[in-house]
Amino acid sequence: MKRCMIVLLILSPILTGCWDKRELNELGITLAIGIDKVEDEYQVTAQVVVPSEIPTKTSTGRSPVILFKEKGETVYEALRKITKISPRKIYPGHLRMLVLGEDLAEEGIAKSLDFLSRDWELRSDFFVAIAKDGTAEEVLNVRTTIESIPANKMFNSLQTSEHYWAATNGIKLDEFIASLTSDGKEAVLTGILVTGDQEIGSTKQNIESINPPARIVYDELAVFKKDKLVGWLTERESRGYNGIVNEVQNSVIAISCPKEGKATIEIIKVDSKMKGKINKGKPEVDVNIKVKGNVGEVECQINLNELDTIVELEKITEKKMEETINLAIESLQKQYKSDIFGFGEAIHRSNPKEWKKMKAQWDEEFAEMTANVKVDVELKHTGTEGNSFLEKIEVE
Repeated sequence: MKRCMIVLLILSPILTGCWDKRELNELGITLAIGIDKVEDEYQVTAQVVVPSEIPTKTSTGRSPVILFKEKGETVYEALRKITKISPRKIYPGHLRMLVLGEDLAEEGIAKSLDFLSRDWELRSDFFVAIAKDGTAEEVLNVRTTIESIPANKMFNSLQTSEHYWAATNGIKLDEFIASLTSDGKEAVLTGILVTGDQEIGSTKQNIESINPPARIVYDELAVFKKDKLVGWLTERESRGYNGIVNEVQNSVIAISCPKEGKATIEIIKVDSKMKGKINKGKPEVDVNIKVKGNVGEVECQINLNELDTIVELEKITEKKMEETINLAIESLQKQYKSDIFGFGEAIHRSNPKEWKKMKAQWDEEFAEMTANVKVDVELKHTGTEGNSFLEKIEVE
């Protein structure tokens, strides 16, 4: 025992040392990276924190981040060339957002991701998004309110949106690469774009107005075939996709009341299960979705104290959700022939031999296959009110 203690005491200074020690003031802490394709080169834009401007008593009010950009034949080369203009080495160990330009995505993004997938400095907990209708540089060049560091705004907005709305999807790099390399499933990424006046967006004026002239917003899901962007889902189709792949955490859905008017159902839990099968030699998938929700808003004359009314609202919600999900499936089958749902994976799990025969022509098989969608909704609560107070007053 004494010998063990002596050995540990001798080795402890060595074991606790860092083999690649670097001081914090030698690194440019990078929270967002953008990659665009400019002619035949990659352009890398790095959003680097300005330490003196992180909210403190000594802040001067200048921008808390600075952008550096360079071009290179590879992403790694462009990133290293930034040292020509940056006083510190770009350090991506705290990266929160990776934004890829739409032109790059249409051309193919696999090569541009290789460096990021193998860099030991990078953690895997950052989101990846596509700059819709623009470039990654444009997205990273907008100053934001509430969250003074734009990368934090983008990260937190995507987390919030996927949790409460269900039309976006926060996808991390390792998840995206897993979809790119999967047999029987294509990849998706959330779109991000700049709205309003981009020129003002990069100035202090953008954060001095109650209604900023330029904003960064998330918008729909990008559809891939292999590593190439082939199109975009609508917001409704994006919600349908997330319902199928069990990525709905919380959301709301507006429905028509039995006679007239509207009601809003809050979705509080979704459990989606997918099962593949071969029916008469053809692939088929059953998608069963169990939903729990609450009555969130009533703008019509209905009696919520009656069980029949709740059952009717459940059926209306089921029908609307099934229509939304089937719309997403039809769009992917007819317009893009891209199996982003993982139906091929479901067939592979259920019948590996049959999958082996059809995977080479899965695009065609997917386009013609049958997907049986069944949604079962259970409404749990009606809120603090029973029937709406609207029935007590005359509302046009």
